[in-house]
Amino acid sequence: MQSDEVVWQVINHVHCSFKAKMQTQNFCRNEYNVTGLCNRSSCPLANSRYSTIREIDGTLYLYMKSIERSHSPKDLWERVKLPRNYGKALETIDKHLEHWPKFLVHKNKQRLTKMTQYLIRMRKLALKTKRKLVTMPAKEVKREKRREAKALTAAVLDKSIEKELLQRLQSGTYGDIYNFPVKEYEKVLAMEEMEPAGEESEEEEEQEPEVEYVEGYEMEDEDEDDAIEDFAQGANRMSDSEDDDGEQSHDESDASEDEDMQPSRQSRKAPKSLKVPSKRGQVDPTPASRKKRRPHVEIEYEEEREMQNADF
Repeated sequence: MQSDEVVWQVINHVHCSFKAKMQTQNFCRNEYNVTGLCNRSSCPLANSRYSTIREIDGTLYLYMKSIERSHSPKDLWERVKLPRNYGKALETIDKHLEHWPKFLVHKNKQRLTKMTQYLIRMRKLALKTKRKLVTMPAKEVKREKRREAKALTAAVLDKSIEKELLQRLQSGTYGDIYNFPVKEYEKVLAMEEMEPAGEESEEEEEQEPEVEYVEGYEMEDEDEDDAIEDFAQGANRMSDSEDDDGEQSHDESDASEDEDMQPSRQSRKAPKSLKVPSKRGQVDPTPASRKKRRPHVEIEYEEEREMQNADF
């Protein structure tokens, strides 16, 4: 049989682990206390019939305790979830605490009002952006600075090793025998492979394009000499021939010269020859002689003849 008065006498006058004594008033730290004050009507331990409201993860619950369940502590409290609507929550409290003491009903409604207000305030603050204060321990700051200095020193050392290694590889200080760290050696090899291509491209861009002269057609030196000789001979013949008798003698001489020149021209793999006609109305030579002659060049001598006649 539970006696609420005996429990209160022990709690009030002997010892209570939930009591917080102040100069003006005593407070209660028990989470089921409906008012937070340490007195007979508000003590959840000294009242076998008790009710309160608790908030768990933003949700309000109505807790009720009755003397019929005191024999099983695990089922001592009955919990009812309250709706988020304030009016419906008040109706739920009135429904479950219909025949309970008016003091408990009134204090539960006051607690519901207060907790609803601070939940609304919490939701509004969560939507606003606020500055977050972060502590900077002095030990951690010093440790990070030391680590940064060590890392910087190691990086500078690695760079110097790479430069020295590159110089030795290029100059061949120790010949073909090297005993360098593997990572740095691979990096330098990669750098050497990349540098030549970049340098060549830069040099090509800097250098101006060279100007070259190319021959339009190919001609052997022997053919050129023969062409010049034939041209000079033809000019001399045309200047000497003035009448028909001279023209016939000129044709005969040309035929004889062509026959003399045939063996030498055949040894030269049939070079090209200049064709110098004696007169415009002259008959073309035979096909055999046509193949052996050089490119055709037409020369007009009418003006020269007129000048010679005028001199006479």
